[in-house]
Amino acid sequence: MSEETEKLLDLLDLEPLEVNIYRGRNRDIGSGRVFGGQVLAQALVAARRTVDEPREAHSIHGYFILPGDVAAPIVYFVDRLRDGKSFTTRRVTAIQHGRAIFDMAASFHVMEEGVAHQAGMPDVPPPDSLASELDLLRQMADRIPERVREFYTADQPIDFRPVEPVDPFKPEQRPPLKYTWLRVLGDAGPDEVTQQAVLAYASDYGLLGSALLPHRLSLQMPQLQAASLDHSLWFHRPFRADEWLLYEMESPTAGGARGFTRGSIFTRSGELVASVAQEGLLRLRTP
Repeated sequence: MSEETEKLLDLLDLEPLEVNIYRGRNRDIGSGRVFGGQVLAQALVAARRTVDEPREAHSIHGYFILPGDVAAPIVYFVDRLRDGKSFTTRRVTAIQHGRAIFDMAASFHVMEEGVAHQAGMPDVPPPDSLASELDLLRQMADRIPERVREFYTADQPIDFRPVEPVDPFKPEQRPPLKYTWLRVLGDAGPDEVTQQAVLAYASDYGLLGSALLPHRLSLQMPQLQAASLDHSLWFHRPFRADEWLLYEMESPTAGGARGFTRGSIFTRSGELVASVAQEGLLRLRTP
């Protein structure tokens, strides 16, 4: 297991403060605020720790209320809304400096058999034939602003391999659709909640960027103000986050300074294991 993967798993290992109350640390990714995927993943872990029965999350729905302060820990308060025969419902509020920065509803389901079908997996090149995003960024290190160069070129816990890489400093106009292979580097452990939390973390990475492709914009451009507003994730089948997963991302629409995006996540063998939806702020700054 890589050192960065150990740090990520340690980030998801929350400190219990009281019954239903947990504290999490932050990982600075160079954006100046807490990464939304981190808060989403930590909130999922906090909610799961209050579920006593062997039930795993099948859906989580979160709202990003305020930017997170990377210099301050985050405290997660869990409300035990319902413990039913088949489903368990939790609500999690993330607090910093006495204010809510994130709110999430989570539902857990006992394992059941039932009807099954799924959409087909896109036909894309395998991950072994693609360069990692980190290697691509290191090749253009001289073009990355100095204030964030260290963060962008540092070792990462997750290996992202874009099928059609986008130049973040000179993007070409493309349809609002992209594909990325991903996997955590090393063993993610035996617990399904850890697999889900790692995927929740990764699911916020690059998704909003699909809404920028038709407009020749990227999240690194100073004229664009971008932020995740909400994020929903549905888990359909068990998976391993340390095995290759294909993330299909698309943006059906953008307007009103917001972009709507959605994603499908497949195993290498073609199983659809998760679905994602997100709306984000996409505001062009006035010169």
